[in-house]
Amino acid sequence: MELTVNGKNIDITTRLRNYVEKKTERLDRYMPNLEEVRVDLSTQKARNALERQVAQVTIRDRRGTMLRAEEHNNDMFAAIDAVVDKLYRQIRRYRGQNRKRRVAAPHVEEIVDLGEPLPIAEESLEDEGAIVRSKRFALNPMNSEEAIEQMELLGHDFFVFFNSEEEAINVLYRRHDGNYGLLQPEFD
Repeated sequence: MELTVNGKNIDITTRLRNYVEKKTERLDRYMPNLEEVRVDLSTQKARNALERQVAQVTIRDRRGTMLRAEEHNNDMFAAIDAVVDKLYRQIRRYRGQNRKRRVAAPHVEEIVDLGEPLPIAEESLEDEGAIVRSKRFALNPMNSEEAIEQMELLGHDFFVFFNSEEEAINVLYRRHDGNYGLLQPEFD
């Protein structure tokens, strides 16, 4: 298990790093095949003093499963405790889902025709915001049911994945009615 501790607006002291290592060392007992643990600690400017210290932990196993938890507190050590507790609850829920046989989730397919792109004036490009964050991620082959499970574990409203059944990149999203939509690209 590879542990990475990053800090933003905070110095990662030896004491803080040792505390993080101590709290996360047992994660691999509860989640086999754990490959990476990333801990992001930051101090933010916030009106509420209880939300200034932020601890976020992201774990990934060899199968590509990712779990993420985040906690805010006025004390960094308390935020670390809370985020690790939250992560253990997520692991328990994830392991429970994998143990029981799941009834196939309703597979909702929806093809969205985006039509022709609208012309963009040169001036509007300058007025628009810039890309402020870029993220790279591994695309592990999975079916749509596994993608739903992964999206729910991450707590996101959409999920990009490589659909092993279609052999193409798909986007799964949560609809307002509680069901799911699946975007499948077609190439001309």
